[in-house]
Amino acid sequence: MAPPMSAGAFLDALRNEGVTVVEVGDWREHNRNHKGPWGPVHGVMIHHTVTHGTGHTVRVCYDGRPDLPGPLCHGVITKDGTVHLVGHGRANHAGLGDDDVLRAVIAEKKVLPPDNEANTDGNRHFYGFECENLGDGEDPWPEAQLEAIEKVAAAVCRRHGWSERSVIGHAEWQPGKVDPRGFTMGWLRERVRDRLK
Repeated sequence: MAPPMSAGAFLDALRNEGVTVVEVGDWREHNRNHKGPWGPVHGVMIHHTVTHGTGHTVRVCYDGRPDLPGPLCHGVITKDGTVHLVGHGRANHAGLGDDDVLRAVIAEKKVLPPDNEANTDGNRHFYGFECENLGDGEDPWPEAQLEAIEKVAAAVCRRHGWSERSVIGHAEWQPGKVDPRGFTMGWLRERVRDRLK
């Protein structure tokens, strides 16, 4: 059981891992904590945004959409590998997912069970990173962006003493989700594992 990092510790963890960080607005106080608790945290969830353009993508993730208030994650990873911090605390990124998956993440199981239920509040338990990509399987993932995804996942895992098995994709958590599309989470977890060594 891990309490979430403070905003300062989160920022330090990312910078210590070599991440290029931009602080957006009042990100340290920008959250949905009035809707429920944040923590204990158990992992890192990776998403794609289905957006194009840095300014637009960051704005949507900070402000939210008409049907879903922001922040929509903790950090936005743009095509150039910059991580824009848009929230700290509970964020609308994970939604309801599978309790069996959460138990497997907590136990750091090598193989996750199928996500066939939506009965558990993921916004409470996961750090979330949205990655700028159209999510159509064709929009490219530049190496700078993939390296930043690897670094943010490793930074959070390193700070909490987790292995790469605490990093999951939205598609592994919530039935019907496909993100991130364009690389596999197994491939990303291998990169995180190597970095943590």
